[in-house]
Amino acid sequence: QVFTFNTVEIRVQPSVKVRNGAPMSIICHADISKSTDFQLQYNFTIFKDRKLVFMTVSDTGDARYEIPVAKSSDTGDYQCTVKADKKTRSSDPIHVWVAGMTKPILTADKRDVLEGEVVKLRCELPEEEPPLQFCFRKIKTNSTPKETCVPESYTNFSVLEFSAEEGDHILQFDCFGRRNVKLEWEDSAHSNQTLVTVREPFIKPTLTTVPSSNVTEGDQIQFECSTAVVRMHDIEIILQKNKTILNSVQDKKLLRYSTVATLEDSGEYLCKVEQGGASKTTKLNVVVSELFPKPTLIASMTKLDKNKELTLNCSINSFQKANFSILRKNSSGDIPLKSSRTLKMRVNVNDTGSYICKAEVKGIVKESKPVRINVYAPVSKPTLSVAGGLPEVVLGKPLQLICHSVMGTPPKTFRFYKGNEVEKVVVNDTYATFLDENIRLNDKRGYRCDARNNHSSGVKTSDILNVTVIGKDASLGSVPYGEVEDGSETAFLCSVKEGSWPILFRFFKKTDHEVLLFEKVEHADRAMWHKKTMKRQDTGSYYCVASNRANVDVRSRPITISVILAAWKKGVIAALVLITIAGAGALGLWWFLRKKKKGKEYSALAANLTSEKLTRQPSDGNYYSGSGYIEDSENHMKSTDESKGPDLESAEVEYTEVEVSALDPHRAPVQKGTETVYSEIRKANN
Repeated sequence: QVFTFNTVEIRVQPSVKVRNGAPMSIICHADISKSTDFQLQYNFTIFKDRKLVFMTVSDTGDARYEIPVAKSSDTGDYQCTVKADKKTRSSDPIHVWVAGMTKPILTADKRDVLEGEVVKLRCELPEEEPPLQFCFRKIKTNSTPKETCVPESYTNFSVLEFSAEEGDHILQFDCFGRRNVKLEWEDSAHSNQTLVTVREPFIKPTLTTVPSSNVTEGDQIQFECSTAVVRMHDIEIILQKNKTILNSVQDKKLLRYSTVATLEDSGEYLCKVEQGGASKTTKLNVVVSELFPKPTLIASMTKLDKNKELTLNCSINSFQKANFSILRKNSSGDIPLKSSRTLKMRVNVNDTGSYICKAEVKGIVKESKPVRINVYAPVSKPTLSVAGGLPEVVLGKPLQLICHSVMGTPPKTFRFYKGNEVEKVVVNDTYATFLDENIRLNDKRGYRCDARNNHSSGVKTSDILNVTVIGKDASLGSVPYGEVEDGSETAFLCSVKEGSWPILFRFFKKTDHEVLLFEKVEHADRAMWHKKTMKRQDTGSYYCVASNRANVDVRSRPITISVILAAWKKGVIAALVLITIAGAGALGLWWFLRKKKKGKEYSALAANLTSEKLTRQPSDGNYYSGSGYIEDSENHMKSTDESKGPDLESAEVEYTEVEVSALDPHRAPVQKGTETVYSEIRKANN
């Protein structure tokens, strides 16, 4: 018994789109192939939106799910699953749309309400399933319905409250439902209409004034606001002007408010009656005529010197009968000065401030505009100084000056001068600063500043401040320059182009570490250092550094000094070389002559070699003696020593013993014993 599923299909009768209320059938069909004709039992399961809605068991390959009355809630995706003898097959899903929604039901908790009370409405779709949206409509006669929609995700009804407003008499309400199907909104029919009658809890209030017209400043004016109410409980009457509450009463039908009229009382007044959520208002415009204009305060001077006389006069145009007073404004309260229309006073700096006058007629007090009085003390002579303290500046560095005037009433105007040119104008209370960034080396113009305020004494000028400009560069030279003889004197000169005295000059030799050789403080722009004796180890680079109270080191470029051998030493060496060459020539000549003579006497001498001893004769000249060379050297050294001066005369004299070995018997006569030759070797300083 072998079988297999060919297909499983699902279909809808009469169609996939069914009208709400019409019958609908969901049919599931299984197409199966069998090896033989045998009986199978089929388990059919139908799902809607993946939720089980129908199950049945059949011996045939068909199953039918009947819905006698289709509702909008039956809209959804349907799918059929068939199981037979451990084999299961499902159909493709099919979407069914039940068009149209049932008519909602609307109910109201009240049919008769007062203005301000709340009506609670309930709209229900009993045959529909959430999510749904309920829309309520409030319909007034001769007006567009006011619609409010409320979404409901979990219930098939919604409740909404409406307030009965002022002017509502007969209200009509209805509602409808709405749902979303495949991203399209579908609305139900409108519900039944519900009527609600609205009654006034009180009448619109009445607002009056006494007197009703021709209100003038100083008159007593009384406001009255009244109404008629259904229930006295919780009723409130409020009187306002420009959103400011002037008076209010509760649980009463009448409000009274009295005041003395002023110009500020002109304007719109509002009487409001409230009870619960109901509110009614009445407006009234009040005009108050002016009794007299505001006074005017006139000052004889608004800017005056200390100890001058000031006159303040208070007046009213075309009005004389008033009580005047003059006051000075103060943050903690105005200070009365005199109860009169005129005030004379000799002022001090402390009298600077704002003054007003007041006028009173029939209890109405009016105030003038304030008048500002400024009293000035003269400025003191300003002092001009450098911010760093010393009147010195390095070329390329900015110079900041401070002009300070201790005395005088601010504000003060400060002017800075460089020479006769105004560089900057500053307005400040006590001091001002000026930054000069254009410093030149030949800039020797003096600086000054002046200060003034509104005092009649005019301008005060500071003393002239001269500023010394220190150059950026220093220079170093030497005499002689470049090459210097060993043992000679050398002068080093370090100078700056400009700088304030005293200046510290320091001389250095450039090595792996800076070596200070000499330093000197000079009240000049240069300093000289004499080095008495230059030696070979003094060869190298030299530089100098200059500094003063500005605490800025100015360094020169390095110079190179080469110490060479002295001229006289070169002469001595040359003489020694020449003498050596001459001596070598004489020795060669002697040896040549001796060689020649020895050839003639060789045979005679050879026979007597074993029996005779050779004796050297002082006069025969056939032997070497260094006495002539030494004598010549001594004479040359003496002449050289005389040219050396006292330094070489004090040199030590050393004597050295020289041993002369015997001559070759084949070449020269043999001399017995040892000769001692004395030579002078003088020690030089170097």
